[in-house]
Amino acid sequence: FHYFCKVAFFNGWIVAMATLLSPFAALRGRSVENMKLLRAVILPLKHFYGIKMQVWGSEHLNIKEPYVIVCNHQASLDIMGMVEVIPDRCVPIAKKELMYMGTVGWACWLSGIIFINRQKKEDAIDVISQTARTMRRENLRVLVFPEGTRNEAKSMLPFKRGAFHLAVQAQVPIFPIVISPYQDFFSSKDKKFTSGTCTIRILPKVKTEGLSPKDVPELTETVLQAIM
Repeated sequence: FHYFCKVAFFNGWIVAMATLLSPFAALRGRSVENMKLLRAVILPLKHFYGIKMQVWGSEHLNIKEPYVIVCNHQASLDIMGMVEVIPDRCVPIAKKELMYMGTVGWACWLSGIIFINRQKKEDAIDVISQTARTMRRENLRVLVFPEGTRNEAKSMLPFKRGAFHLAVQAQVPIFPIVISPYQDFFSSKDKKFTSGTCTIRILPKVKTEGLSPKDVPELTETVLQAIM
């Protein structure tokens, strides 16, 4: 019962904050600057649940150039880890279905989140190409969960290559981020949701200068091994 109550509150908070946030964000229009508002309303969630966030390596992200962040994806709780580390002018790439989730989708769109249709390869490739150009032009950072779906298992799912094609096309570095397993305090399978500690490690950058599309498979494997 406690698990379902906590999950309901988590989801309810996201919907409520998105609803409250949207009118203020709409005054600015669709802008990556609205991510600051989204981040501000999500940060308090860790206190409600007694989850302590430990971040290591944040100094790696203190560079002015654009870059791609890749991170393992476990559960909806990842959003709490994301807002702990996401730098200014950084937006996630999300599945297009999220855009149609009422005020949550509206708030995400206003915050500049990039939506991708994973079912249509040509559309996805086009979004990647457009995003690569935007990153260089507007000094944008992009966060991607390359596993493509939630994964509570201890092992990693194979990485989809979109994030790595993006980094190579834009010729920007990749920063791998590792969020520690949640099983000590959260498990959807066991219906467990208690207080606990989450460790987030930001690893040194992986350079992509001079790489071409043919190097993407090796680049993907390099980053996967770093995160594992």
